[in-house]
Amino acid sequence: MTLLDTAPSSDNGTPATKLAPLAWAAQNTKTALWNDSADPEELTRSIEFGAVGATCNPVIAFAAIKKRPDVWGPRIKEIAAQNPTWGESEIGWQAVRDLSINAALLLEPEFERSGGRNGRLSIQTDPRLHRDAAALADQAEEFSKLAKNIIVKIPATKTGIEAMEEAAYRGVSINATLSFTVPQAVAVGAALERALERRAADGLPEQEFGHVVTIMGGRLDDWLKKWTTANRILVTPGILEWAGVAALKRAHAVFQERGYRSRVLSAAFRNQLQWSELVGGDLVVSPPFDWQARINENDIPVADRIGVPVGAGILEELNTLSEFRRAYEVDGMTAEEFQDFGAARNTLRQFLDADAQLDALVRDILVPAA
Repeated sequence: MTLLDTAPSSDNGTPATKLAPLAWAAQNTKTALWNDSADPEELTRSIEFGAVGATCNPVIAFAAIKKRPDVWGPRIKEIAAQNPTWGESEIGWQAVRDLSINAALLLEPEFERSGGRNGRLSIQTDPRLHRDAAALADQAEEFSKLAKNIIVKIPATKTGIEAMEEAAYRGVSINATLSFTVPQAVAVGAALERALERRAADGLPEQEFGHVVTIMGGRLDDWLKKWTTANRILVTPGILEWAGVAALKRAHAVFQERGYRSRVLSAAFRNQLQWSELVGGDLVVSPPFDWQARINENDIPVADRIGVPVGAGILEELNTLSEFRRAYEVDGMTAEEFQDFGAARNTLRQFLDADAQLDALVRDILVPAA
């Protein structure tokens, strides 16, 4: 029986209208739905589906700003006029700040209701700072002051994890990004525990930070498809669609076993399994809005599946791939290896490219071609 088969009755005892899959999961399980964009229109609609938070990254932020030239063209000109010495990058990043502040307002009611566990809006640190832990921690602290419900994304590399621990110690709510594997997630979870313990030892205020640790499951799938192709390895069709799901289930189980106070977050959706196979867990799923709409439109069955293992045959075949084992085993990689993992290199390049595209967009608005 799926959860949707057991929809509650209304006050007069008659069967209630069956809830859409996302709404049922949001109302009846610990699994939190966040929207994978700070775009205010998408976020407003996602909240209607049951979303209680939002994530963002440079690619998504650039897309949201580019999509609304009627809004952001005049605003970018206004920022430039107010700051006549600023360059394109400074102006573009102020637009990202504005986008984040506006979206954070939509989530404030949930932030208050949940005591800070949800209702958070993610803003990502500048990808160009990825080699500088001190600069990442400082920018994270600055971004955390944009709104009371901001959560800051820092890459899950050796340098980034160092920055996360320091920023979390200072009181910043953390969302790990550039994270695709179990060893990365566990390393981040441990670093956030150290930060909380340091705060307690130093008598700093206890509070709900709502820390989350992302695994970009779909990007792990993407990388394994590219890696198997490059290495001329044939696998059963569809088998690699389970790689990210397997990593997410494994990371969640480890977090529960070790009592980590942060939650795993599922992002970078490529298929509905990256939602349906995680329902029931005390974690966050953050699909793009279009994926949310399709999950509801297709009435994807809802059941408590977080504790249901990936099929033994599927996992056995995945484990024949050395690159999957690196991503799946808790000790599959050292912290020094995180940044050179293929998915990390590809995604960091996309983040850096999006930053450059934002610069170009600002340039086109302020210095249009003759």
